[in-house]
Amino acid sequence: MLEDGFSRVAAIDCGTNSIRLLVADVAVSDSASGAGATGELRELDRRMTIVRLGQGVDKTGRLAPEALERTFAACREYAEVIREKGADKVRFVATSASRDASNRDDFVRGVLDILGVEPEVITGDEEAELSFTGATKELTGRDDLAFAKPYLVVDIGGGSTEFVVGDDQVRAARSVDIGCVRMTERHLVRDGAVTDPPTPDQITAMRADIEAALDLAEKTVPLREARTLVGLAGSVTTVSAIAQNLPEYDTEAIHHSRVSYDQVREITDSLLHSTHAERAAIPSMHPGRVDVIGAGALVLLAIMERTGATEVVVSEHDILDGIAFSAAAESR
Repeated sequence: MLEDGFSRVAAIDCGTNSIRLLVADVAVSDSASGAGATGELRELDRRMTIVRLGQGVDKTGRLAPEALERTFAACREYAEVIREKGADKVRFVATSASRDASNRDDFVRGVLDILGVEPEVITGDEEAELSFTGATKELTGRDDLAFAKPYLVVDIGGGSTEFVVGDDQVRAARSVDIGCVRMTERHLVRDGAVTDPPTPDQITAMRADIEAALDLAEKTVPLREARTLVGLAGSVTTVSAIAQNLPEYDTEAIHHSRVSYDQVREITDSLLHSTHAERAAIPSMHPGRVDVIGAGALVLLAIMERTGATEVVVSEHDILDGIAFSAAAESR
């Protein structure tokens, strides 16, 4: 039964590397501050599937047929969950890979046929605002989470990384193309396979690309003004799991954990100098992240060095939660 004052929504986030579903009951408010003003979100189902939708997009400019089929298979699974849970509103947001692809209409038609909703191919700025809302709404609504403002929220995705600075509201946002999949494919692939492990020259070139993107982001977003760095998405949460030596991926242990700069530097160095087999043997490592985690960790390390952050606060709540809050607002 749905409690009064709540709306049951389904949020889908389709990125470059993974597609994720959240079905939740979200507090709905009629106040000027909008739906879910207290940040209350009661999770009913949250799942993630690695589909690598962005496979080859950086090189070809098109979504590969096999990548589309993997994504549509996940959509069929999610459609069944949504029906079982009885969500009143579904919002499907597609991000970096589908923004860049020349054949994105094929993607849109496939999703519409399966889920009955059209995917919204949002801009990088919209993606950044949703990520900020998802990551910080809980922080601003609870007295027991005393993280200093302003926040810098960084969402390290597969194709892009979003930077958002804000207090209770977004002050500045920018999306740049330095996601873990894009960096891996651009710098660490030789003869169709990821170098195992990467060469020093490959790492240097990747680092230069990341630094150039940070220069671009800093033209719009005051990265160094933030007092709390909040990190989102699989690269960051995996680094936290490794830092804690978790025997398996544990959402509760990872959410709001703090990882120091020294830990991030040590883990990044280890990942970039390890083989595929060594990375795959890490207990908390998702199989779909084995080849791209080194690049994702390097993006995080470069951000911490650029901002002078001594730690990153890791959040399991991100753009997916932001999509759920926005869907609840639309359902009022």
